[in-house]
Amino acid sequence: MHSLDTYAGDKLDRLEAASLLRRLKPTRRLAGGFVERDERRLLSFSCNDYLGLAHHPKVKAAAVTAIEDHGAGAGASRLVTGDHPLLSELETRLARLKGTQACVVFGSGYLANAGVIPTFAGKGDIVLVDELAHACIWAGAQLSGARIIPFAHNDTDHLAALLAEHRASARHALVATDGVFSMDGDIAPLDWLSAVCEANDAWLLSDDAHGVGVLADGRGSAALFPDAQIPFQMGTLSKALGSYGGYLCGSRAVVDLIKTRARTLVYTTGLPPAAAAAALAALDIIEAEPALTALPLAKAQAFTKAVGLPRATSPIVPVIIGEAQAALDASKALEAEGFLVVAIRPPTVPDGAARLRIAFSAEHPDAEIARLAALVRPYVKPR
Repeated sequence: MHSLDTYAGDKLDRLEAASLLRRLKPTRRLAGGFVERDERRLLSFSCNDYLGLAHHPKVKAAAVTAIEDHGAGAGASRLVTGDHPLLSELETRLARLKGTQACVVFGSGYLANAGVIPTFAGKGDIVLVDELAHACIWAGAQLSGARIIPFAHNDTDHLAALLAEHRASARHALVATDGVFSMDGDIAPLDWLSAVCEANDAWLLSDDAHGVGVLADGRGSAALFPDAQIPFQMGTLSKALGSYGGYLCGSRAVVDLIKTRARTLVYTTGLPPAAAAAALAALDIIEAEPALTALPLAKAQAFTKAVGLPRATSPIVPVIIGEAQAALDASKALEAEGFLVVAIRPPTVPDGAARLRIAFSAEHPDAEIARLAALVRPYVKPR
């Protein structure tokens, strides 16, 4: 056996022994929040399609029309010939939604953070990252070559202390956080983070992947803090908007620099026309139906009340189990009852904090939420 195969096999064996080995599971998504897995039909609580728009007739029709008009792919990077007209239209709409001067669309949310952070931070700079921030924020910070300083989760006093200690020795400082944290569902105190950043000449980046479309009439987590100064408003098209891609909203100067210097934009093919058109149709629905955008949070709050958890502040509700195998067992028990609730294990979450991550959709029937709550209640640890 080749040494590479030996290395990979040994690592796989260790992951298997720790209940941390991950395997792909073919899953066919259906309308109404259902999926097909292993020839079974399950109601999924593990999907980020919070409004059910991926299967909305208008969203699908827009994607089909875009393929007929523009083809299946962009064909090149945006700076060559891949900047098809739908992209500029989408950027205008996203900037309007987020209340910024401009926007730039990337191939994914991961590519957005992996490109934006290194564009504005480098050697001689510092990037301060919430310890529970998404992996793509950490990736962008690592790629930048700047000094990375973690701060305690949502702890503005700790952030202020770190900036007081390190800001004077750095050329620039960038602070990066999730707006809605993807594994815990809590919301960053963007008003206080903004105040700390403004006081220390630091630039705030907020990843709103799980906030846009479902908070503040769909405008996202930043809109909950209208006085906050957030020069980098990042998000995705792949969750509540039901499509695929990422974006960064900000000032015209910031966006123009990204378009000419962000490596994950310059050196990758543009977003396919169908994805852009689907996102545009989703934005139409979100703007026209504010009541729809309120449903995922309302359903999450009904669930947390039923099981005795703190009141949900986003559509994401974690039920901490502890050990990885116990979380897998809990997930399997729920699957036997017709629910898909995937276990989340380290390194996605800290050691000893494996969990059921329950994501609520506008499509989930209230009766099924109540039934899920009854099944989950035994796993909820007393407060």
